[in-house]
Amino acid sequence: MKKDIIRQFVVIVTTIFTLIMNGAANAIPLNGRLTGEISDSFAVVFVPAGYVFAIWGVIYIALLGYTVFHSLPRQRTNPILRSTGWLVALSSIFNGAWIYFWHFGYYGITVIVMLALLATLLLAYLKVHQNKSTGTMATHWLVRLPLSIYLGWISVATIANITAYLAYLGWAGWGITPQSWTLALLGISVLLAGLIAYRFGDTPFSLVFAWAVFGIGVRWAGRLPVIQMAGYISAALILVVLLLAKSRKAAQ
Repeated sequence: MKKDIIRQFVVIVTTIFTLIMNGAANAIPLNGRLTGEISDSFAVVFVPAGYVFAIWGVIYIALLGYTVFHSLPRQRTNPILRSTGWLVALSSIFNGAWIYFWHFGYYGITVIVMLALLATLLLAYLKVHQNKSTGTMATHWLVRLPLSIYLGWISVATIANITAYLAYLGWAGWGITPQSWTLALLGISVLLAGLIAYRFGDTPFSLVFAWAVFGIGVRWAGRLPVIQMAGYISAALILVVLLLAKSRKAAQ
């Protein structure tokens, strides 16, 4: 029981930490630079329109929901929270650390931290789906949903983070144009979202991917028509695959 109380306390503290870091990133801002301004400073195409980043508000509300649920006395021995609590706490530490390194120009370290964040969330996500005691409505809305949205966005963000770092290093893309690389990355995004939809039938995860790639199309509307259409088509394909996966699951 004592270990459970410690875990609950750590989740609360780390959630507050990541919220403070992300608030400070744009309110102060850290190192005199806004998070989006840094992102826009790299010559990369795989970046969505600014409005897309509003999803962070949804992620943090969902994370707060998870934290409150996790902190309830009657949930101390909940097996799914026991299996994910420490991972969620670790993900919050990585999230806050990424903000610091990003704002102070340690872009290589941000890739490492982002990959660690991705791996942590993926492990928590898999634990939720492997656990057989996750059928309650509260668990669906306050555990499954937050992790699905969070993992979906960090999956996209990892791709964007790596491309930004390569641009920072001056990587020439092996002679392949940035537009061609972006088309390839959009294809990878569709495959990844489709894989999760097929395996888990995860609607929130797929919708996050569709939101992101559609936003890439919006960003380049009127400037890069090929990327614009590719972003829109990618979003449509993700939704089609999701519907097919849902139909397949319903028929089983």
